[in-house]
Amino acid sequence: MKREHIFLAFILFFALVLLYLFYRILSPFLEPIFWAIIIATVCYPFYRKLNRFMKQKRGLSAMIMTFGVTLVLLLPFTLFVVTLANEVVAGYHSVEEMIKTGRLQAYFDQLRAVPILDRIFNKLASPIDLSQIDVQTILLKNIQQVSTFFFNQSSAILKGLSSFVIGFLFALLSLYYLFKDGHRLFETLKEALPVRPRERDLIFDRLQEMIMATIYGGVLIALIQGFLGGLSFWVLGIPSPVLWGTAMALLSFIPFGGTAFIWVPAAILLFLQGEFLKGAVLLAIGVFIISMVDNLLRPLFVGSRTHIHPLLLLFAALGGIQAFGLIGLVAGPLISVVCVTLIEIYTKGIK
Repeated sequence: MKREHIFLAFILFFALVLLYLFYRILSPFLEPIFWAIIIATVCYPFYRKLNRFMKQKRGLSAMIMTFGVTLVLLLPFTLFVVTLANEVVAGYHSVEEMIKTGRLQAYFDQLRAVPILDRIFNKLASPIDLSQIDVQTILLKNIQQVSTFFFNQSSAILKGLSSFVIGFLFALLSLYYLFKDGHRLFETLKEALPVRPRERDLIFDRLQEMIMATIYGGVLIALIQGFLGGLSFWVLGIPSPVLWGTAMALLSFIPFGGTAFIWVPAAILLFLQGEFLKGAVLLAIGVFIISMVDNLLRPLFVGSRTHIHPLLLLFAALGGIQAFGLIGLVAGPLISVVCVTLIEIYTKGIK
């Protein structure tokens, strides 16, 4: 009996070592593989329809879907990055010119002319004597430091860009095989889980629902709000619409305020410049269109499918980003929903 226990302990130890080594082998590629799994899950219904149309030619269907996903993701993303980079550079030079010519100080004086804003500023500035501080010199010096920083980090930026390209290629390769052989891999993984079939199906159903809810209820809504915000800025002639649209897309994940942190100050600035019609139009678009997108589309895309409290979902997304980077936006909620589902299975089991 002792020999059997020793043998089982050795097998368990050997299996754990192998799993660790397997993780070390795959760890450089986990992020592109994870993104490929997310994209494959979202696009798999389209792949099934294409595969039926192609008379079950899985390899050809997978190749067409992978090429289609590449076009849908790569071309708009490349155009977006180039446009965004140009606007960031133009915005940098514009701010530098405004500081040197004193236009930024003039805008600041206009804000101080509003009684409410002046009182708020005086409240905030009361602990220190701002009269002894040359704000214009400090801002100009900081902008020059930012420029020097980006110049010094150019090699790191190029290295990050090359890593992104390589990761994207691995993600496409993984995506092709997930389309082609994903159904077999999925069934094998389901069979390997040491739980009852009903509970196993519940876990995978919740995971699929969370992926759909995160992509459609989070990322897609953010893209729509960012697009509408950037389009509004472009129509109204506000500089750097792509930059501000991107900022609105990122801020849309914040449940309170969100995109309003961008379009409200922009509307106030238009009013101060005497552009009352443009300011009113921007406020109306922000209140009745941009802000309403979340209220109208989130119940449609998400509904009650996530089976997880919205507050926990928010913390899971923010904590996931902090722990894993951008991939944590999806990984955090997925890990959380698995934990919640396992707790639910356990509590039902003991009852």
